[in-house]
Amino acid sequence: MQYRIDKKSGQKLSVLGLGCMRFPRSLGAIDMKKAESIIMTSIEQGINYFDTAWMYPGSEEALGTVLEKNRSRNKIYIATKLPSMMVKKTEDLDRFFSEELNHLRTDHVDYYLIHNLPDFISWEYLVKLGIEPWIAAKKKNGQIKQIGFSFHGTAGEFLKILAAYPWEFTQIQYNYSDENYQAGVRGLKKAAETMPVIIMEPLLGGKLAGNLPPEAQNIFRTADRHDDSPAAWGLRWVWNQSEAAVVLSGMTTPAQVIENAALADACPAGSLTAEELEIYGRVREVFNKAYKIHCTGCAYCMPCPREINIAGCFAAYNTSYSMGWSAGIKQYIMNTGIVSVKRSGPVNCTSCGSCQSRCPQNIPIIENLKQVRRRMEPLPVRAIIKAARAIMGRKMPRLD
Repeated sequence: MQYRIDKKSGQKLSVLGLGCMRFPRSLGAIDMKKAESIIMTSIEQGINYFDTAWMYPGSEEALGTVLEKNRSRNKIYIATKLPSMMVKKTEDLDRFFSEELNHLRTDHVDYYLIHNLPDFISWEYLVKLGIEPWIAAKKKNGQIKQIGFSFHGTAGEFLKILAAYPWEFTQIQYNYSDENYQAGVRGLKKAAETMPVIIMEPLLGGKLAGNLPPEAQNIFRTADRHDDSPAAWGLRWVWNQSEAAVVLSGMTTPAQVIENAALADACPAGSLTAEELEIYGRVREVFNKAYKIHCTGCAYCMPCPREINIAGCFAAYNTSYSMGWSAGIKQYIMNTGIVSVKRSGPVNCTSCGSCQSRCPQNIPIIENLKQVRRRMEPLPVRAIIKAARAIMGRKMPRLD
């Protein structure tokens, strides 16, 4: 495993980190046997940075349970996050943190983040609630070793937050699809001057792995490294940059862990050739034409009060451009229950905005749902749906 040095603590961090948001599930709950296999394989492969959060249902508990069972807590660094959007009063700081320590079965957190700071105003709100002396107290008693923040917002806001407090690390979204998105390369380089930068969504929620448009996949296949998967290309692009201390991957099988660990060991900074960088540019152009809505499927927008499958709608919409309308409509039918009694598509939207206020990508969800319906349910299709539902005796939703 390749390691990079944390400039604040001097600790060696594995360049590949395990993102624990997408542990395999069975009947809605995390499959503990599979999660244990992923976690322990990660440790065996030299991964020492494990990222979880209060907002990831069951993730902290799963990680804590496995580490305790295998007596492996002291082999890794745990990173977890304060759900800042849920903090309404000063007492909430201790309440959430205590719950997290219990979930993780530990007495300290190595890397603690303020989760999803979208702008400077959000940080100011927490300051008014007393978060600065709270952090100081937790660091003094050893319960928090390193303090940082994860970010989804504009580069300007990122730089304001970065300058507002003596942070010890930060976490940003960064991948080759758009290096100027959110904090972007500008924020990456500025933060990396003084602290480790943790990279999330290096594959854009899997969009740069298994869901690349065929044209983009063909471009990779024509390169000298034609045997490398699209996922490998995505990860190599981030590791090529020395400013990226840890790249998080939500690996869902031990085989993926082993494959990515081997790749991590073979991708030092600055290893990409000029020809390979040109290939990324060509793929980026194709990808950004095909993917109209850059939703990562993180599900922060859920639950929707009207039970709309927001990520599923966007995924089908994107597929209709990258793979063709017929492929997209098949996916749309499956994701939205288009002829079922209880639909979960854009037709249910009342524009309440609850989803939009929680989206870390700042996607205009309401307007995009309208676009999805216009493309995936044009008037002729709506007529067919209505007739089909009438034949099956299913009452149309009031909003249809």
